[in-house]
Amino acid sequence: MTDLTGRVAVVTGGNGGIGLGLAEGLAAAGADVAIWARNVERSAAAVEALRGRGVRAEAIACDVGSEDDVRRAVADTVERMGRIDILMANAGIADEKPYLETSLDDWQRVIRTNLDGTFLTTREVGRYLVERGEGGAMVIVSSTITRYGSAGQAAYAASKSGTSSIGRTLAVEFARHRIRCNILIPGWVATPMNEHLRENERFVEATTRRTPVRRWANPEEFHSVAAFLADPTVTFHTGNEVVVDGGYTIF
Repeated sequence: MTDLTGRVAVVTGGNGGIGLGLAEGLAAAGADVAIWARNVERSAAAVEALRGRGVRAEAIACDVGSEDDVRRAVADTVERMGRIDILMANAGIADEKPYLETSLDDWQRVIRTNLDGTFLTTREVGRYLVERGEGGAMVIVSSTITRYGSAGQAAYAASKSGTSSIGRTLAVEFARHRIRCNILIPGWVATPMNEHLRENERFVEATTRRTPVRRWANPEEFHSVAAFLADPTVTFHTGNEVVVDGGYTIF
């Protein structure tokens, strides 16, 4: 049983969907949790739920695509919670649009949050962890879209492929500092971000039929995954892509 008592985790985009599932899993293992997100109302509700699990939880307003915001969020988290041990770089957005109709603004909006945001959060938390010198754990949330083509998702696919590459790079670069970095690749998970897809019965049927377990996942199924990837006793596991997709990409 993973015990994260006394450790502090940052979860970007942790106020809903997979991010909240990760935050709940960390809290269930005893970790205190800082949620970084833009929607302060949703963050406040998530924090109250986490506190109900008997841990400390704080909401930190942060746009992960802003260098100033991320630097301030690190400082605020350390000031309010005393330390940072774990980072779940989860914040992300999607924009479905045909490639030839994708404007540079469309492209940059997705890249800014997904790729730039991952770069900024891992860099700033990484600086803190390296300077502190006590090791740590990072998890970058990518996507199964890095393993297949999907029409209308060029910006999202490019951004997530980039985040996976960042994860592998950090696993090598941070190893000497005892900081592990792994990449989490979720499959089809019922979240607010893909609610419009779940309204399409044919799409849900097609993706479910291709998934060996014959259903979509729920965010709660990431509780134990989060705890494992953050477990300080799992010292030799780094640079890996942990695919949690019900078998979708191998079927």
